[in-house]
Amino acid sequence: MIGMVADTNVFLSGIFWKGNFSSQIIDLWRNRKINLISSIPIIDELTKNLKSFKIKMDEDSVQEWKNIILENSLLVEPEEEINIVKDDVDDNKFIEAAVTGKADYIITQDNHLLKIKEFRGIKILTPKEFLEIVKMNFKYD
Repeated sequence: MIGMVADTNVFLSGIFWKGNFSSQIIDLWRNRKINLISSIPIIDELTKNLKSFKIKMDEDSVQEWKNIILENSLLVEPEEEINIVKDDVDDNKFIEAAVTGKADYIITQDNHLLKIKEFRGIKILTPKEFLEIVKMNFKYD
């Protein structure tokens, strides 16, 4: 099964706007068609962003999303500090989790990550690009 790390922006877009590419990726993951690889720093960033996002989410819903991710992802503790994203060093946590979890893809809408394109065989794609690959290679409903 495909393993991927999803950037915080994919979750924000997919949670708050249904039907877009990001929400389709979240649906694939929640329906166990793809594996999500995550880490505590990634989950902490998402939790913080859900609480402060322009569309308000109540504390219970934030906690529910945190629990869903904790319970339904491969949670890794990065084994190596990687400093490949020079323009936004905070984004390196996505690459560190992907390397440790042996992900196939990092899915993001962040240009700092997208311009890297690939790192140690892990492709860095937009949600749309990722879905095109999934649709080409796998059948899903």
